[in-house]
Amino acid sequence: MSLGENLQFLRKKNDITQEQLAEKLEVSRQSVSKWESDTTYPEMEKLVQLCQMFHLSMDDLLQKNVSSIYVEDKAHYDNHMNLFSKMITLGIGLILFGISLMMFMDGMGIQEDLCTVAFLIFLVVAVAIIVVMGIRHTDFEQKNPYIENFYMEEEIDRFNKKFSVMIAAGITIILIGVIFIIGLESVFEEFFKNTFIDGDSVVCSLFLLLITIAVTIIVYAGLQKGKYSIKEYNISHDKESPEYKKGKLTGTVCGCLMMTATIIYLIFGFTGGNWGMPYIVVFPVFGIGCGIASVIIDLKFKK
Repeated sequence: MSLGENLQFLRKKNDITQEQLAEKLEVSRQSVSKWESDTTYPEMEKLVQLCQMFHLSMDDLLQKNVSSIYVEDKAHYDNHMNLFSKMITLGIGLILFGISLMMFMDGMGIQEDLCTVAFLIFLVVAVAIIVVMGIRHTDFEQKNPYIENFYMEEEIDRFNKKFSVMIAAGITIILIGVIFIIGLESVFEEFFKNTFIDGDSVVCSLFLLLITIAVTIIVYAGLQKGKYSIKEYNISHDKESPEYKKGKLTGTVCGCLMMTATIIYLIFGFTGGNWGMPYIVVFPVFGIGCGIASVIIDLKFKK
């Protein structure tokens, strides 16, 4: 494509009129019109401004088909964020499922060590997935600190409808779980009264299974919501912006909290010989602490 065709595509893609572009570049509207029709060419100073404005190299603007570059970039970003959303959701889901499985096995009278081993297997796999995807995502962010807004309003509107349904479904499942554990706890206790099965543990494990399903739906919806928030992505990667500093501080604080929880869990596990309850509670407790810290940091940066 020619410079004029590329410039016309970029202007329309960013919803900028010829008058607005001319004003930004401090030239006449007729000059922009002539550039787009390839009648004349911008001066070097204006070419540099155009490259900075549309985040392109001089070679891309002058010689390449910019529209095809946008299609490739969108596919690259979209594929990465979809994979990131699925794998992080899977990691979190595996941890929660491991806890519910451990409680179910314990309630069924299975040896405690085997229950703990079952949970640790899920935990190790989940941590490996989260760490690998975290490193890949960090690498992607470093290589792509700025993302052009590829998504059309129609795409965002379609997702927002799905987002509301997913959030509603997650909340509904949690409420069903609450009703389940309140309404059936006494029934299970009576049913397993004269058996080796611990009714309380079985009910709690089934409740946690419902929570696992709900949380994975909500987490995935939230991550996908972030995928479409390209403006926030760009702001959060601008090292001079408050959002970038807030993100770095939040990540550091939450990382330290979860590392502390892991150290405490390992100390109690090795010294007490118990890898299950109640020591496993340190993870949700410190997770709540991470959430509180995030809110406090957010409020601090809003002042």
